[in-house]
Amino acid sequence: MTTYDTVKARLREHPRTWLVTGAAGFIGSNLVEALLDLGQEVVGLDNFATGHRRNLEDVLAATTGDPRRFRFIEGDIRDLATCRAACEGVEIVLHQAALGSVPRSIDDPIGSNASNVDGFVNMLVAARDAGVGRFVYAGSSATYGDHAELPKVEERIGRPLSPYAVTKLVNELYAGVFQRTYGLSCIGLRYFNVFGRRQDPNGAYAAVIPRWIARLLAGEPCEIYGDGQTSRDFCYVDNVVQANLLAATTTDPAATDEVYNVACGERTTLDDLFIALRDGLAAYAPHIADAQPVYRPFRPGDVRHSQADISKITRRLGYRPTHLLRDGLAHAIDWYVRDARSRAAAVR
Repeated sequence: MTTYDTVKARLREHPRTWLVTGAAGFIGSNLVEALLDLGQEVVGLDNFATGHRRNLEDVLAATTGDPRRFRFIEGDIRDLATCRAACEGVEIVLHQAALGSVPRSIDDPIGSNASNVDGFVNMLVAARDAGVGRFVYAGSSATYGDHAELPKVEERIGRPLSPYAVTKLVNELYAGVFQRTYGLSCIGLRYFNVFGRRQDPNGAYAAVIPRWIARLLAGEPCEIYGDGQTSRDFCYVDNVVQANLLAATTTDPAATDEVYNVACGERTTLDDLFIALRDGLAAYAPHIADAQPVYRPFRPGDVRHSQADISKITRRLGYRPTHLLRDGLAHAIDWYVRDARSRAAAVR
């Protein structure tokens, strides 16, 4: 039995009360579903800036748990009173709410700072004052900035390359201060290019995997910024759910006031990713097999290569990825194809 299996068994036996911020978003909705499946009491907070009501509807329809254990608050983390109300009676906070995307932060640094820094501090204050037992927050591999060494090790970072990266670094600093000053137990998780079900394929700041899946299904060209050799450590969302639950429940005091990489420890180029998506989707729509990408200039703020060292989270928290890239892509492609067909049928 893995550490994760043990944690899930204990949670089923002894349910807790959780707050998931950004609950209507991609990662947040997957966390809500996993917690409800485990019989937990869950509070969700979201302002629908980037999340969607349909994600929550999908969760409540899909969960094997009791949907009545979920309570939703529509509100903004930039409002301290809202954060306080959301934290009332909560034992564990999984803080996912943020304005993601490097390009978005370059276009609107003030908006990114307001949500990702001001909102983050509001949540820390609210959690501290409510007596929350553990505060787990979403970090980012963007924190590594221009540090070129591979794989990325938590203790060695470079200079940030975007306003988004700055906000995520500031989050880590604030969390550390709140643990050391106020005793709020905090753990940060540096996510590496997460993908999976419910990730929004639309909009100017959509992540590459859902965007390419949507464009391939629509018969539209996929754009690669650069020469195609830019590489990333793509991580399926179920691995991220595991990391959050392990971080939230660890009883080792030495494991807190730390940040951990959440990834698979692999590196895949954008060219190889395109081929994998094209080949996977061709099983559903044969005409996709002939698709070719369109290359565009490199974008400012983008890191050239990224790959995580996951030895720290493996050693300290017992994390073991359950889905490597190919496994995760198979699940994601199947979900997006079914979702696209369902939407098309609803329109007819």
